[in-house]
Amino acid sequence: MTLAGPTPTWLTFDCYGTLIQWDEGLLAAMDKILSAKGDNIDKSAFIAVYDHYEHSLERERPHRTFAEVSALALEKAMREFGLSFAPGDAQVLTSSIGKMPPFPEVVAALAALKSAGFRLAIISNTDDAIIDGNVAQLGGYVDRIITAEQAGAYKPSGQIFRHAWNSLGIEMGDLVHICASPHLDLTAARDLGFRAVWVDRGTGRKPLPDYRPNEVVSTLDKVPAVLAAAGWM
Repeated sequence: MTLAGPTPTWLTFDCYGTLIQWDEGLLAAMDKILSAKGDNIDKSAFIAVYDHYEHSLERERPHRTFAEVSALALEKAMREFGLSFAPGDAQVLTSSIGKMPPFPEVVAALAALKSAGFRLAIISNTDDAIIDGNVAQLGGYVDRIITAEQAGAYKPSGQIFRHAWNSLGIEMGDLVHICASPHLDLTAARDLGFRAVWVDRGTGRKPLPDYRPNEVVSTLDKVPAVLAAAGWM
């Protein structure tokens, strides 16, 4: 697949892992939490268990805020590893998320896309209060922020994307979505049919076996060239 069709008026982005250094920030937060417990825990194994609970809880109804989801997922993971949980542990995690910085090339790439005339929005599985700290580091180039808290649903549910499009006042064909998560964002692109660029940062996350994104780039600064090749810049 390649990018084709009408020039998008909006570029929408996943936040964590696409714009913001999620894996690195999560590892640092978990290191702080687990080190305080005095146990030598395999942090990669712990994060895998935490991720399992987080994504499972995001699918449950009624909808929980991400602050609630992350706290409950952390508690479940800690109990599975035989660790005691305290509410302060969850506060360490949520307060760390908003401080996670962007990848080095992100702000300049957003500036280039904004100067080319695109409007920029984030669609993210988080809460408004949590993402505010991350957005403050993005140079003021993002026009709109749509969160799971606003939509009452988490990706890959179509509900959050439809809420985003309604909020932006656009149709599905008026955008290209740029993302790093195959099993959240690209699953939605496959199911709903919107155009997508996958930022494959070499994390080991595998592409979906039954879907190919329109384009694949290694870092966000490669996106302008892809859009230019489509005749949009």
